Amino acid sequence: MPDSASLLVSELFYSLQGESTWAGLPCVFVRLCVCNLRCSYCDSRYTWEEEGRVMGIEQVEDWLADFPGVMVEITGGEPLLQEAVYPLLEQLVADERKVLLETGGSLSIERVPTAVSVIMDLKTPDSGMTEQNYWPNLALLEQRQQAGSRDEVKFVLCSPEDVAWALDIVRQYTLTEQVPVLFSPVIERLSPALLAELVLQEQLPIRLQLQLHSQLWPDARRGV
Repeated sequence: MPDSASLLVSELFYSLQGESTWAGLPCVFVRLCVCNLRCSYCDSRYTWEEEGRVMGIEQVEDWLADFPGVMVEITGGEPLLQEAVYPLLEQLVADERKVLLETGGSLSIERVPTAVSVIMDLKTPDSGMTEQNYWPNLALLEQRQQAGSRDEVKFVLCSPEDVAWALDIVRQYTLTEQVPVLFSPVIERLSPALLAELVLQEQLPIRLQLQLHSQLWPDARRGV
C-alpha cells in the first residue's frame, strides 16, 4: 500500500455520473485500487485483481486540472482503505470542487470531510458481505446531516428477499428521514420492473435507480 502522500489508482476517467441522486451530471472519476469486500455482483474486480499505478496527490490534481469546475467522484475498490484519500478529499474541498465519495459501508466515515457527499452502500444478504456493514456509520450519517452534509445510502439488490431486508433496515433506522435512499437492482438477478412494484407497494420515498452508464455504454466495463 502507498504512503500517506500517494494513492494506488486503478483508473482516471471523465464521464457522466451514472448512479446516485447526481446521475446524469458530468463527473471526473478517480477510481482507487484495493477492496476489503468481495461482493457477489462486483463489477469492478479489476480494482483488486490488478496492480494499478502509484500516483501522488499532486499528480491526481494535475490530471483533474483538465476538467476545471467539474464534479469529482472518488470511488474504488474501497477508497477509505488508502490513507492518502483524506488529504486528497480535503484538497478537493479547498479547491471548491463538488466532491462525491462512494464507499462500501464497511469502514467508518468519521474522518470524511462534511463538505464531501458520501454515497454509502449497505450490503444486503445476497451480496455475501452483510456481516461487514459498519453500523455506527448510520449514526455518523445523522451527525453529518446536522452539520450540513448531503449524503445518501444505496442498497444494491439481487432478490425480493434482499428488498425485504433493505426495507427492514430503512424502517429500523428511519433512513428516509435522514438521507436520500436508493434501491438499485442487479438486473441479471432482479427485474427492475419487479423492484419497481415492490417499491411502490411500500409508499416510502425510496428512489429506484438504474445504472445510467450501463444503459448508455452496455459493452463498456471501464472508463464509464
